[in-house]
Amino acid sequence: MGEFLVNNILLVGLFVASGFMLVWPELSKLSGGSGAQVGTLEATRLMNQGVSLVLDVRDAKEYAAGHLPRARHIPLEELANRLGEIGKYKEKPVIVTDRAGVRSGSACRLLRKSGFNNVFQLKGGLAAWQSASLPVEK
Repeated sequence: MGEFLVNNILLVGLFVASGFMLVWPELSKLSGGSGAQVGTLEATRLMNQGVSLVLDVRDAKEYAAGHLPRARHIPLEELANRLGEIGKYKEKPVIVTDRAGVRSGSACRLLRKSGFNNVFQLKGGLAAWQSASLPVEK
């Protein structure tokens, strides 16, 4: 066994790294990662109920190119300083979106730490929204 490991160290390293990459998303959620994600169908349902906030954390140029209907724009870099603007949504669903779902994870963590209780990340971001042929505002 030890001889196999020594002779195939690159193969063993690749095996360990790929296993870690498979487990990482679940570990991230357990350690306070971005948390709950919603797909486009669930996001649409929450939006149609009329009590949720859609928060777009992309930069101004990306937001101007197209965003989810009725989305509130607060760039991720400004979010910590502008939490007071969305304070009334602390107990309501907040759907956080960006282009592909990367920055929204950071925004979700910040919102949770700031006392927002119903924060959801749009799985796949605007890219998933558009691939589902859902409406985009400009």
